[in-house]
Amino acid sequence: MNYVRVIVLTALAMLAFAGNSILCRLALKDGSIDAASFTSIRLLSGALVLWLIVLLHRRSARVQGNWWSALALFVYAAGFSFAYLSLPAALGALLLFGAVQATMIGYGIWSGEQLRRLQRVGLALALVGLVVLLAPGFSAPPLWGSLLMVGAGIAWGIYSLRGKAVGDPLQVTAGNFVRTIPMAFLLIVLLQSSVFFGDNFFSGAMFSNAGIVYAILSGALASGVGYAIWYGVLPALKATTAASVQLSVPVITAVGGVILLSEALTLRLVLASVAILGGIALVIVEKK
Repeated sequence: MNYVRVIVLTALAMLAFAGNSILCRLALKDGSIDAASFTSIRLLSGALVLWLIVLLHRRSARVQGNWWSALALFVYAAGFSFAYLSLPAALGALLLFGAVQATMIGYGIWSGEQLRRLQRVGLALALVGLVVLLAPGFSAPPLWGSLLMVGAGIAWGIYSLRGKAVGDPLQVTAGNFVRTIPMAFLLIVLLQSSVFFGDNFFSGAMFSNAGIVYAILSGALASGVGYAIWYGVLPALKATTAASVQLSVPVITAVGGVILLSEALTLRLVLASVAILGGIALVIVEKK
C-alpha cells in the first residue's frame, strides 16, 4: 500500500469514527428517533454491511466473534446513544475516547506494564483534564449523560482488548455485530415495559424518516464501512501511529459539531481537551 493511499484511508476512517458522534447527535437532538431505536437500527445496518463486506472479500459468509465481546459492543452502542440525548457531540467524543484509552492503559498497568516518567506525567495531565471537565460549575456537562458515555468508552475499551489476536478482525467484528441484534431488540422490549423502568423512562419507539436515515448511515457507513477501512489500513501503520492518529477523532467531531450542529466550544472544553488528549498522547508516544 503506497504512502498516499495510507494517508487517505486513515483520514477516511477517522472521519467515519467522528461521523458516528455527529450522526447520533443529529438524530437525537431534534427527536428524530429515540435512543433505543437508533441503537437497534445502527447495529442491524452495521451487521448487514459488515457481513456483506466479509462475503465479498473473503468469498465466504462465515463470520467469527463471541457472545461476551458482542455484549461489550452492545453496551458501548447503547450507552453511546443514550448519552447523546444530553451531551453535545464534541464533549461526548472526548469522554468516549478518554474512557477507551484509560481502560486500555489501565489494563496495561494492571498487567504489569511499567510507565516511564513522561508517561506518568501524561496520565496525570489527562486525569486533571478529566476532573476539570466534569467538576461542578456553570458549564459542567450533564452528569448522567457523562457517566453513560464513560461507561460506553469502558465497554469499547474492553471490546478492543478482547479483540486482540483473535483472528481476522473484520470477520470477528461482523460476527459480534450480528450477535448484538437480539440484544438490541430486547432493549426496546424492556424499555417499553413499565415493570422494569417505569412509565417515564421510555415513552415508546419513536422515529421519523430522517432519524432512520441517520441511524442507517451511522451503522452502515460510519461503523461498517469505517471499520472495514480501518482494519484494511492498520497493517500499514505502526502501533504508536495507529493509536496516536485516533487523537484526531474528538477534534474532528468538535469541528463537525460547530459546523453541522451549531455547538459552542467553551474555554473549559478546549482546555480539558488539550489536557486529556495531550496527556494520552504522551502515554502513547512514550510507550516502548
